[in-house]
Amino acid sequence: MAADARLSSILKEKYVLLSLKEKSKNKVINELVALISQSGKLKDRKNFYNAILKREKLGSTGIGNGVAIPHAKSAKVNGFIIAFARSVEGIDFGALDGEKTYLFFILASPESDVGGHLKILADISRLVKDKFIVERFKNAKDKKEILKIIKTYEQ
Repeated sequence: MAADARLSSILKEKYVLLSLKEKSKNKVINELVALISQSGKLKDRKNFYNAILKREKLGSTGIGNGVAIPHAKSAKVNGFIIAFARSVEGIDFGALDGEKTYLFFILASPESDVGGHLKILADISRLVKDKFIVERFKNAKDKKEILKIIKTYEQ
């Protein structure tokens, strides 16, 4: 991965979902995996779903402040893929602060690029540390606004 790759260059509008249908953690993860599998960069959807569940067993990726960043590296992923999804009501994702989770950034990375994987996770974490930005994501009216929030943050 290019060290200067930005979230805004990886997250595409077609991988933004403004209202998750599912209400339970595993079903939400499945819905997120379905979203990124549209990219064609995911060679084995079931394998990646299981990789995410395995990562969740180590500790919830619900980082608090209403945000979760489910992620995994897999030999079955060709390039980096990020999707963003929002749950209007919020779901119990086992977040560290015990609160409901509303915003989800799912990251799929090639197994071979640990550095790129960690950089993207750090970028997402910095973005959602800002409560004002989190509120803007929660209230965004459309997909373009989600992408604009990220681009504005990166400038």
